[in-house]
Amino acid sequence: MIEVRGATKRRGKRTIWADVDLTVARGELLALTGASGSGKSTLLDCIGLIDALDGGTVVLDGRDTGPMHARGRRLARRDLLGYLFQNYALVEDATVEANLDVVRAGATRRRTRREENEEALDRVGLVGRSKDVVHELSGGEQQRVALARLLVKRPRIVLADEPTGALDSVNADMVMTVLREFADAGAAVLVATHTDSVREACDREFSLDDLAAPTTAPVPIRTGAEAAGRSA
Repeated sequence: MIEVRGATKRRGKRTIWADVDLTVARGELLALTGASGSGKSTLLDCIGLIDALDGGTVVLDGRDTGPMHARGRRLARRDLLGYLFQNYALVEDATVEANLDVVRAGATRRRTRREENEEALDRVGLVGRSKDVVHELSGGEQQRVALARLLVKRPRIVLADEPTGALDSVNADMVMTVLREFADAGAAVLVATHTDSVREACDREFSLDDLAAPTTAPVPIRTGAEAAGRSA
């Protein structure tokens, strides 16, 4: 479902990572790990078509995203991808209900929308909160709204960036349980994390910890062969 081939990303003269080869199969929950500044979020953004590579390719569900124009990338984000961002990426002055409705690609009956929304909110412990305005919620509650949005969308590829950072242990466990359910249902799930419990809950690990100090030359990293043998 996710295939990254020879990926390179730079910021100015600095090479963040180079020649990255990474795959995430259907039904797999993969931990993307590394020290702060190693480029985990940047790699997620490139895979999620929010940022662009300086070299290499990203293939999503058999589609080479390199030649895609803006419309093709937008449709790929709509049809394939679901995100769980560090900053939640919610519309803060809109209701919880409106934030769930926005991810639906096609027309859905109002009653069906409401039923799906309440089911998703119940799953994340926010039942009855659909009319709350997002900016009135705590950070942890907003992250759970973002998780409910994933449940409504049901994407085939899930990209999660530090998804448990604002949550207590109980809700963090719930997030990982839901992400596991996505994988068990056939989605490819990639989770950027520095949390041991999250890493251990994943099937395997792809680590950026071997990244050297910033340089203008290509930087070798571990490509996953070693991490593939590690299983939670």
